[in-house]
Amino acid sequence: MAHSEVGGSLPVANVQVLAQTYNSSDEQIPERYIRVEEGAEEVIGDYNTFSAVPIIDLNKLLDPKSFKEECAKLGSACKQWGFFQIINHGVPYEVISNFRNDMAEFFKQPLEAKKVYSMVPGNLEGYGQHFVVSENQKLDWADMFYLMVRPSESRDMRFWPNHPPSFRNSIDRYSTEAAKLISSLLRFLAMDMGVQPKSLLDIFRGQPQSMRMTYYPPCKQADKVVGLSPHTDGTGLTLLLQANEVQGLQIRKDGKWVAVNALDGALIVNVGDILEIISNGRYKSIEHRAVVHPTKERMSVAIFHQPCQDATVGPLPELVKNDGGAKYSSTGYMDFITRFFAAKLDGRDHLERLKS
Repeated sequence: MAHSEVGGSLPVANVQVLAQTYNSSDEQIPERYIRVEEGAEEVIGDYNTFSAVPIIDLNKLLDPKSFKEECAKLGSACKQWGFFQIINHGVPYEVISNFRNDMAEFFKQPLEAKKVYSMVPGNLEGYGQHFVVSENQKLDWADMFYLMVRPSESRDMRFWPNHPPSFRNSIDRYSTEAAKLISSLLRFLAMDMGVQPKSLLDIFRGQPQSMRMTYYPPCKQADKVVGLSPHTDGTGLTLLLQANEVQGLQIRKDGKWVAVNALDGALIVNVGDILEIISNGRYKSIEHRAVVHPTKERMSVAIFHQPCQDATVGPLPELVKNDGGAKYSSTGYMDFITRFFAAKLDGRDHLERLKS
């Protein structure tokens, strides 16, 4: 069974169309989108964010003279924050720019053109929303487009857009560059944990990847909606590209939400649930969410780097030995991801249930 076939999501209204209707009228947005409890929580603004969220330089990791210090900084970022921005990451500007432009062009299309790629029952791929499991749960103010991208045989080309004509190629090129970057980071994280890189890389053999492109329409009542509910990622590492100038990522740090503004040219990386488990709790999968802007659209793309289908998700044996026991139970990856997609997004609940 393919990763994309572990579940589905109930169909809901297109948010881009909803936004066009409600932003140009005096009507209130539908009740299912109002999230007053989220808007009431304290948010630490971006006045101190640049100095707070760690910045990792891949060039320094690759330089024998600075490797040791930068690798320790990388490990500290994963332990203390679960998030970092990476600069000098090696992904060519042209690859990122082409992909951004094609994604923006896709979301600009009329709804009927995008609906050709709509999700189908029992499948996660396509255009729509994820994690909608009941008719009365609260909804996110966003439309998503989800694809399996690696390995190539996992691709279901029914869902790969023909417009713009270069989109398929730009997805493929960005995916390839992202895989190279994540492979490098996993090697350095293995070194930081004191394990053989092979023992970590084998879990991610073949570098399976899925991609979620998200369009967040503006909302005149932005303080009452949430673009993406608080959650952790059921993945190893996530690579996030801010696709336009509108920020919206927030992470939960010490019980408060911290706004994270992407540095120009940087990519954002975060630890997923699976890497927290593999590391036996050394690295932290941090709760995060997305908020929306009252007058401007926001776009982002996350690439999720997953274990191979036959992998066991559990703490590495050498770390269990060093720590005197496993802090998490072990489970097959397909069982793990099936449970992850079967529930609505709800903070760290999914991960907490796997603690021993």
